[in-house]
Amino acid sequence: MMANGDSPTYLNYVRGKWMRSHTGEVEASINPANGREVVGFVQNSALPDLDEAVQAAADAQKAWKRLAGSVRGDYLFKAAAILERRLDEVATAMTKEMGKTFAEAKGETARGIAILRYYAGEGMRPVGDVIPSTDSEALMFTTRVPLGVVGIITPWNFPVAIPLWKMAPALVYGNTVVIKPASETGVTCAKLIKCFEEAGFPPGVINMVTGSGSVIGRGIAEHPGIHGLSFTGSNAVGKTIGQAALARGAKYQLEMGGKNPVIVAADADLNLAVEATISGGLRSTGQKCTATSRVIVHQDVYEPFKQLLLDRIGQIKIGDGMMDDVWMGPCASERQHDTVLAYIRKGIEEGARLLCGGGHPQGRGYAEGYFIEPTIFENVTSDMTIAREEIFGPVLVLMKVESMEQAVQLANDVEFGLSASIFTSNIGAMLGFIQEIDAGLVRINAESAGVELQAPFGGMKHSSSHSREQGRAAIEFFTAVKTVFVKS
Repeated sequence: MMANGDSPTYLNYVRGKWMRSHTGEVEASINPANGREVVGFVQNSALPDLDEAVQAAADAQKAWKRLAGSVRGDYLFKAAAILERRLDEVATAMTKEMGKTFAEAKGETARGIAILRYYAGEGMRPVGDVIPSTDSEALMFTTRVPLGVVGIITPWNFPVAIPLWKMAPALVYGNTVVIKPASETGVTCAKLIKCFEEAGFPPGVINMVTGSGSVIGRGIAEHPGIHGLSFTGSNAVGKTIGQAALARGAKYQLEMGGKNPVIVAADADLNLAVEATISGGLRSTGQKCTATSRVIVHQDVYEPFKQLLLDRIGQIKIGDGMMDDVWMGPCASERQHDTVLAYIRKGIEEGARLLCGGGHPQGRGYAEGYFIEPTIFENVTSDMTIAREEIFGPVLVLMKVESMEQAVQLANDVEFGLSASIFTSNIGAMLGFIQEIDAGLVRINAESAGVELQAPFGGMKHSSSHSREQGRAAIEFFTAVKTVFVKS
């Protein structure tokens, strides 16, 4: 880190050293609650910076993979302890860069600590099986080997949890890492990397290069020295990266968008359904890939559900996420703010009825930030843009149905299949929903957003490359199976 006026400049981390990029250029990270405040500057890197990072990772990988899994796990335990000591510092950076409330940022950082400890324990867990051989005098078994150098590309919406749920398993299974975080949250990522540095990770095992997706992100996808690629972000970018990785035979993992439904049955607990809809759809300003977007409500309870929802949304306090009484912060950037407003205008143009919100809030403290009011539409049909495309903002669309069969059909009528939830007390309806819904994450009487770190996570259809992250499932991506036959 170096001073740049009143705001610090954060460097790339390559081969155990903090380094300026070859371009000499930096990019400002802006506080979305106050567009005039610069949180810090991060490097706007070029391909030579990426080449150096990949070479550093390649040079370090052979010695790293030879360490016992338990020893690699010990490094992660140390990093977890350091991150725990720095929890408030990292959470503050997250709120100032991304805009989510400080309480949410602290919760995410605590989750990151738990992720590190979970995967630290992976160093002592089985990595293969003994398989009976047809030769009675032979031993046959499987083991797992790391991919080598892994490239990691992460988004701005979860700047601690997503980097760690990719980096931690990659590292404990013997890979070395080159990470490109979103520039919007490059300061937060640099603070994470500092924890790994202080934990004593050998030089080159972890490398961070910041820069544009079109240069560094695409460079990771196309680099011949990167053997595996894990990406979370938009569908458009993910498909491009996947095609580039496929073209050169690299293993890749893509987690992309969602248009996640909540179904409210006629027998639902409406208070529970409303609270979960608001939490799942509007926390983090709706900027979660698992956020509730479509609310599909049985006609028998549509009006009381709608009224409860509107009453509850009217109580939400919007503002700077560092303020104690704020429930919802700003959009993460001016670009995201403008994108969400464009979707709202599109909804109105296509004939949806705006029930509340729909614009930038008025009043003191809002003018300089990228705030948007919680927004609800009704009279939404399945062919409308706001019912089909991921908005990634605080926008909910209400859709009325006559039956649960119609509800599930409507829920499945999009290209995405990440998460989905239903509120009902009927066991048959629950089981039918589990069976019929096209989603990788299914939740019953709970919000659509949220996955536990020890459980597999990933989507169906266009939400994913059909691989899974987190939990024990991570070993399937970050390693390859080796079958061994031994005869004396």
